[in-house]
Amino acid sequence: MATDKPVVVYGVSGYTGRLICEYLRELGVPFVAAGRDEARVREVVERIPGIETADYEVIAVDNDADAMASAFEGAQVICNTAGPFIKFGPAVVEAALRIGAHYLDTTGEQDWVMAARDRWGEGFAENGRLLAPGVAHMYTTGEIAANIALEPGGYDTLDILVLWKGFPTFASTQTIFTILKADWFYLEQNRLVEWDHTSAFQVPVPGYHELATAVPWGGMSHPIWFQHDPRVSNVRAIGGVFTPEVMANVALTVQMFEEQIRPLDPEAQEAALAEVAASVQAGMPPRENPRINRSLDSVHASGPLGRSHVVIHGNSNYKQTGLLQAYAAYSLIQQAPQRVGFASACQAFGHRELLGQLRAFGLVSEPVVTRV
Repeated sequence: MATDKPVVVYGVSGYTGRLICEYLRELGVPFVAAGRDEARVREVVERIPGIETADYEVIAVDNDADAMASAFEGAQVICNTAGPFIKFGPAVVEAALRIGAHYLDTTGEQDWVMAARDRWGEGFAENGRLLAPGVAHMYTTGEIAANIALEPGGYDTLDILVLWKGFPTFASTQTIFTILKADWFYLEQNRLVEWDHTSAFQVPVPGYHELATAVPWGGMSHPIWFQHDPRVSNVRAIGGVFTPEVMANVALTVQMFEEQIRPLDPEAQEAALAEVAASVQAGMPPRENPRINRSLDSVHASGPLGRSHVVIHGNSNYKQTGLLQAYAAYSLIQQAPQRVGFASACQAFGHRELLGQLRAFGLVSEPVVTRV
């Protein structure tokens, strides 16, 4: 059952998985499109523009480490989009480790990022393989901006804001509700400090005459990626969508969880959250339109004697995720990453290289950099 395709995309029945396959096709990378429902995966893949020119196969496989290790044997990279990752991720990581493949995913779950690091990071490092959870627009594009802000040196604090315009996919909605159960952290003087789940901020939006609402959004990945970076002692990352009504609903949902769902036992919590999530977004959203679906990543870096501000304006945040995943896989099948074991996309591939790819495909503008 081994495959001769170098890349596996798991979870292709969803929106993001389809985009990864689309960009793998554009990069000329053969791939396996996998999921638990073969008919559904095939239906999604066959709608990809130009798919007739791609070298791919479609397979069905359960979320089971033994089954996936058998089905994916021979692959060099697994791109996992099947969330919530704290629930479905372990089997995929185990399969990747068994077959000696690099692992990438699109998670927005800070607790999963930490769990993956602590449980499997050492094993991947020993095998010379990359374990990179969270390779996605909402984390990696902001990480690119953060690294540009840090380039001159002398800064120790990162204040990160991520905003985008659009609606989350079904999988993203499931993740949003899953992270309500977890603890969220920011980095303060090299220590992880827990967020108040009900925190919300009115923030100025660079390039706009308006304010937006941003929340900790589960803590985000940045505090974990920079936790052991000697350049940085403090990291706070917040995010949200431009639409005020959506953010108002986010605040109400958090409050509802704290009051009505948190007191329940874990099984009842999961059932209640799944029901709420399904009622919010049960289908695949329309394909992104760059005139509508815009993104903004703003990072302030500061130190005792200096300030740096970097803003990256972009569009189509899910397309950004698809390209970042596809390019990471494309790179890994040709050369070793800059870091093995647990690492972020920028640590593994370089922030300037990733920025170049996003620029080449028309997904972000040239960063706006201000230094004081």
